[in-house]
Amino acid sequence: MQGNILSHNGEVFYLGNFFDLEQSNHFYQKLINEVEWKQEPVNIYGKEVMQPRLTAWYGDSGKEIHYSGISMKPHPWNSALLNIKEHIEKHLQLKFTSALLNQYRDGNDGLGWHRDNEKELGINPTIASVSFGASRTFFIRNYKNKKEKYTVELEHGSLLLMRKETQHFWEHSIPKRKRVIEPRVNITFRVMK
Repeated sequence: MQGNILSHNGEVFYLGNFFDLEQSNHFYQKLINEVEWKQEPVNIYGKEVMQPRLTAWYGDSGKEIHYSGISMKPHPWNSALLNIKEHIEKHLQLKFTSALLNQYRDGNDGLGWHRDNEKELGINPTIASVSFGASRTFFIRNYKNKKEKYTVELEHGSLLLMRKETQHFWEHSIPKRKRVIEPRVNITFRVMK
């Protein structure tokens, strides 16, 4: 895992090829075909719009999440998610309770600037993000000084780890990219309080 991407106030680490190509292809197909995907409306500045991506919430029983006017009850872990989760947990020596899945169907899907600071995550959450499918650029910027930015190309089979005070001082996004024509699946593993 390369060094901390951030210069201060948090930690973001990136590891490409966390899963090898065969594993990555296998998990990508399983996730595309077996996850219970749906498109949810969200409330943005008082207006309801459809999220520009598909989502799903999996996890331990009772670990609900609430954000942007959405409440999601977890689906029970499926075998592919359990295998991915166990591999990450072994590497990080940490147990996760839940996972938010996003499917970006192509470059027309994206994720606006936000912080993963829901109260259910507690203070200084650790979030492990894995990506399968098309590479997409992950942007992270200082929450107060918007000019301080970093980018990481999230490749097929990669792991991105955010921890410590990152969610207090930094926000992140996956901007739309018209030239991307293939889908991408991202899973953010979390510890819900």
